[in-house]
Amino acid sequence: MMKKISTPLSDEVIASLSCGDQVYISGIIYTARDAAHKRLIDDLKQNKDLPFDIKNQIVFYMGPCPAAPGEVIGPAGPTTSHRMDKYTPRLLSLGLRGMIGKGNRSSEVIESIKKYHSIYFACVGGTGTLCAKHIQHSEVIAYSDLGTEAIRKLEVVDFPVFVAIDAKGNNIYINGPNNFRKYLLKQDN
Repeated sequence: MMKKISTPLSDEVIASLSCGDQVYISGIIYTARDAAHKRLIDDLKQNKDLPFDIKNQIVFYMGPCPAAPGEVIGPAGPTTSHRMDKYTPRLLSLGLRGMIGKGNRSSEVIESIKKYHSIYFACVGGTGTLCAKHIQHSEVIAYSDLGTEAIRKLEVVDFPVFVAIDAKGNNIYINGPNNFRKYLLKQDN
């Protein structure tokens, strides 16, 4: 059963989600990839304000392909999340509550997810066209010189993800293979 949630994220919503839950997200989310994350951290080091209020927000690790004529955005699939791991704990400490990407996270990020009661959602790689169909509006709001890695504000409706790491640290990249092995053993018996 798909759970439906809206942004910005609240403590109650995060507490209601568990590793493996399938979720539709509606509302505003932001994009940022490697270069944008580096610039966000550089801005903080220089005591500059961030280009948007990250408190209770979700960042989608994505840089879209160019949009075809008449489309809101081009294919918009997730990028590998570990490239953002060195920046993530700092952003979580400032109130970022959710991330969307693909692949496992470092132990430091998982500990920060638990510490700051946040959540990591995953999209399946190769789903850029599917993801783009759930984006109703896209607007570059910062670092336009970074091109496709600029920070975008997206309005999404029923954006499909699953909970990869919940606020308790339960991790689908560990639980999933273990559960599959148990399933295979059960089939052999």
